[in-house]
Amino acid sequence: MPHKKIGLISLTALVLSSMIGSGIFSLPQNMAEVAGAEALMIGWAITGVGIIFLGLCFFFISRLRPDLDGGIYTYAREGFGELMGFMSAWGYWLCATIGIVGYLVVAFEGIGTFTDRPDRIIFGQGNTVAAFIGTSAILWLVHILIAKGVKEAATVNLIATFVKVFPLILFIGLAIWAFSPDTFNQDTQALQLNSPITDQVKNTMLITLWVFTGVEGASVLSAHAQKRSDVGIATVLGIIIALALYIAITVLSLGILPRETIAAMSNPSMAGLLAYIIGSSGKIIITCCLIVSVLASYISWTMYAAEVPYRGAKNGAFPKILDKRNANGTPINALWFTGFIVQLCLILVLLTGKSYNALLLISTSMILVPYLLIGAYLLKLAVQQNSKWYIKLTGFIATLYGLWILYAAGLDYLLLSVLLYVPGIALFLYSRYQSQGKKLNLSRSEKMILVIIGILFMGAVYNGFTSVTWA
Repeated sequence: MPHKKIGLISLTALVLSSMIGSGIFSLPQNMAEVAGAEALMIGWAITGVGIIFLGLCFFFISRLRPDLDGGIYTYAREGFGELMGFMSAWGYWLCATIGIVGYLVVAFEGIGTFTDRPDRIIFGQGNTVAAFIGTSAILWLVHILIAKGVKEAATVNLIATFVKVFPLILFIGLAIWAFSPDTFNQDTQALQLNSPITDQVKNTMLITLWVFTGVEGASVLSAHAQKRSDVGIATVLGIIIALALYIAITVLSLGILPRETIAAMSNPSMAGLLAYIIGSSGKIIITCCLIVSVLASYISWTMYAAEVPYRGAKNGAFPKILDKRNANGTPINALWFTGFIVQLCLILVLLTGKSYNALLLISTSMILVPYLLIGAYLLKLAVQQNSKWYIKLTGFIATLYGLWILYAAGLDYLLLSVLLYVPGIALFLYSRYQSQGKKLNLSRSEKMILVIIGILFMGAVYNGFTSVTWA
């Protein structure tokens, strides 16, 4: 039975929905905590340029190689071999899977603002027994929805995207009305932070990267698109809309209240800001929007998380059992695999009491290498095909941005990602052994990469990087 395809509007909504999840509602506080207005605008300029060029990478690759489906995994495999393709897929899959656990947790934390009292905690930070029951129920309800077809899930996501974007536009409109130039210009260099502008800019990088994670959504689901040309267009449109919303919300916030006041707010800080403008109803509006937003993002990210191991299984990078679609065109075994891992993570959240911030940190660290490989692949492809200068320039700038965010993230987070890549490599070697007639058939370059990762892994363990605070 042929499965239904996704149109341009739904593809764009998927990209937008995956980027606009929970992070946007905490952006004012997150940014004010580490940077003043001057560094904030420089940070957005760097991120805006980098992300636009990263989005253009998907746009140009979809035209230079329209035969490739699967986005991040397939592009890395084509450009740099099976092992690097798997590492990109594994990193992205972990980012997606841990990220969607975070979405479920923060959704019930938002519900808790309406139900919890100091003497009666029901949902807490999304890590109580009641929250566990609720998140588990949503996990398997969304599983059923996606199993019925990616097109149907994308339609539900489209409706939810419109619902969650409207309050953001309302916030921007009210923020413009309440904006005070005197408040904005009070301390543009954030002298109280005792941090140079360059360090402030660096400190914004993981925050700005997190809120753009999901930019690759259309390319991951390219096999489900009505037209391959829609993939690149949907990616660029989603980036432009999201970038406009992010800049407006963070810059205008600094004209409503002083930076240090916003930095001390609890999250979602947009709720506190809107409550300051229009009263307690503002907190209710933003909290409801947050709940709808993260649940919509959960749908789109679950589709991505299922698609990547399915694509990998078709090429022997993931176990063969994941290479199966149901009658509705859904990669059903990969969906089950992702669902079980999410359920396991929810159990760990319940047992350890970890919060959304801990999950955000782990998730973001895993996307650094996959994004670098996308820019590097376009640059390599453009040189091989002797493409036009602006395509080569796009790949070059996207690669520079990928290197910059690795540098800005710092050694601690890079080594944290190495720790999480190692279990995946064991899975890759098993899958390679399974698909290559009980032989590994590793190339010389693959062996060198494995040795380097092994050294980094031992270094991370020896130096105690596993003790990085995740909360």
